[in-house]
Amino acid sequence: MTTVNVTKSTTATAEQFLAGLTDFGPRRGEIFGNSDGSKVTVHDQGDGWADITEGSAGGIWERLRYDWSNPAVISLKTTDSNLWANTSSWTYSLKPGSAGGTDVDLVAVRNGKGFRGVLVGILFALGGKSLISGSLEKSLRAIEARNA
Repeated sequence: MTTVNVTKSTTATAEQFLAGLTDFGPRRGEIFGNSDGSKVTVHDQGDGWADITEGSAGGIWERLRYDWSNPAVISLKTTDSNLWANTSSWTYSLKPGSAGGTDVDLVAVRNGKGFRGVLVGILFALGGKSLISGSLEKSLRAIEARNA
């Protein structure tokens, strides 16, 4: 199991970040490059939570239970995947930024499932911090642009 922690700042408000994170529409890939908007399925959704399957162009998919009942700590727990075990998760902690905006602390826990998942998990352990940092940075800039 690999845990990666990254903190980034954005000029977006916490509400704008949450709105971007929980936009499960066809343009999702514009904010989250690893999520193909045409491969997003909303299984169920309520006030402060959603059950979503997201896929990528590379054939990786993950079913996640999103929980934003506490909008300062948003958790995404893997419930099924072709690559990741159900002990995998994403947690976004949001705090007011020192220069305005929001500081976003992301903790990604990745635990591979099956042979391919274990292999990708090893690669994630080696380069995951850089990958997650770059992806989060791009997502934050896309959210800022969307709200400009």
